[in-house]
Amino acid sequence: MSGILIIETEEIWRRETVPRVLQIVSTSINLTQRDLISLLLVSPWLYRTLVSYPSLWQVIDLREMSNAGERIISALSLSRYLHIKGLNLEFAQDVEDKHLNLLKSKCKEALGNLESLNLNGCQKISDKGIEVVTSACPKLKAFSIYWNVRVTDLSIQQLVKNCSCIVNLNLSGCKNITDKSMHLIADHYNELEELNLTRCVKLTDGGLQQILLKCSSLQYLNLYALSGFTDGAYMKISHLAHLRFLDLCGAQNLSNQGLSSIARCKNLVSLNLTWCVLVTDAGVVAIARGCPSLEFLSLFGILGVTDMCLEVLSGFCLKTLTTLDVNGCTGIKKRSPDELIQLFPKLTCFKVHS
Repeated sequence: MSGILIIETEEIWRRETVPRVLQIVSTSINLTQRDLISLLLVSPWLYRTLVSYPSLWQVIDLREMSNAGERIISALSLSRYLHIKGLNLEFAQDVEDKHLNLLKSKCKEALGNLESLNLNGCQKISDKGIEVVTSACPKLKAFSIYWNVRVTDLSIQQLVKNCSCIVNLNLSGCKNITDKSMHLIADHYNELEELNLTRCVKLTDGGLQQILLKCSSLQYLNLYALSGFTDGAYMKISHLAHLRFLDLCGAQNLSNQGLSSIARCKNLVSLNLTWCVLVTDAGVVAIARGCPSLEFLSLFGILGVTDMCLEVLSGFCLKTLTTLDVNGCTGIKKRSPDELIQLFPKLTCFKVHS
């Protein structure tokens, strides 16, 4: 009798429970890899069924986990991760060059289809580690190595040599990257769509100009906290016809002339001009007239703008602007919520000086 019950229970699991779980897994956009692994422990039947769906095991997420170097090697030894497309080691602990060497020697086949690699905050990785891991990932499209002061131009040299498909590159905080890397990126990644150069403080106009002239597909460009560039470079941003996101926070040398050139990027949706202290109403007016799709604009800390530029913004960006930051702009007066809604009906966030 017990044998019959076991058979019936298995049949219920196979016909009812497992399909319901699979439906949840396949339709839930919030189910993480860790949730999936927890589901494996529910029952042998569910384990076998979930493992048989390769599409569920295309990403390994070890973000902020300890002993991540050993964990990733163990994970990639499992057959279900044979063809992963995404590997996230953001701020993971204990990831070193030696682990990347082991990945290549033991798990090279598993990395062959990798498209996204996030090494943000992995500060123990050096140029040697980047050379090894990129040589095993020829199909890589997105590479992020935020806040790594050990990597140099040698890493970018290896990246362009080994990975020809990069469209998304994050070098934020890599303070030893120089113009040499910009030339390499510009020469090899003409189809680049996203580039983050935040706090790459050794860059000059010459390096940035190469990017702006040759990477015309850029949609996202982050130049946050880079005060050394001049209008000579900023004016060439106008070449980026597809640009939607631009962060120029701290661009102390950006003038109205440079900003007027940027206004030719008619598809701009988000523009951060925080602490661009040379800008006045004239520059903002040019942006308003040239960028009618603008949704986010920060003028934080700019003393040279007044209510006049808000009136012009209202005339051209009336239907799109949702976020406007004029905190510290002493030439702009306070307004009641009703007054703001009249100027910008879509506005959901407005920050003004106290």
